[in-house]
Amino acid sequence: MGELEDAVMTRVWKWNRPVTVREVLEDLQQERSIAYTTVMTVLDNLHQKGWVRREAEGRAYRYEAVSTRAAYAAALMNEDWSRSDNPAAALVAFFGMMSPEQREALSDAVRIVQGPDNPPSEEGGQGR
Repeated sequence: MGELEDAVMTRVWKWNRPVTVREVLEDLQQERSIAYTTVMTVLDNLHQKGWVRREAEGRAYRYEAVSTRAAYAAALMNEDWSRSDNPAAALVAFFGMMSPEQREALSDAVRIVQGPDNPPSEEGGQGR
């Protein structure tokens, strides 16, 4: 996703409701000079890429996100991780870059994924 697409999607995700080109334009114009047609083209491109769905409203469209920003971030991480020739080493390097807060969030996520029916094994490994 390009910088402008990200700026547009950030607003769509933040507002968490169907938005118009005009709404996105007015918010973006607080930061930069940008044309209505540019925002319209970006939203159309995001629609073509499957990031937003749209519904006609009069002569215009309302756009809403197909998935969350968290799902997008997860897809990016998974895509990059799957390209590694050594996934374990990539994970070790990634974990080494994390802040203590990020490592705590990771621990919380692992506990959630494991669920109450799949606790860690006694040896400290992951249960199955």
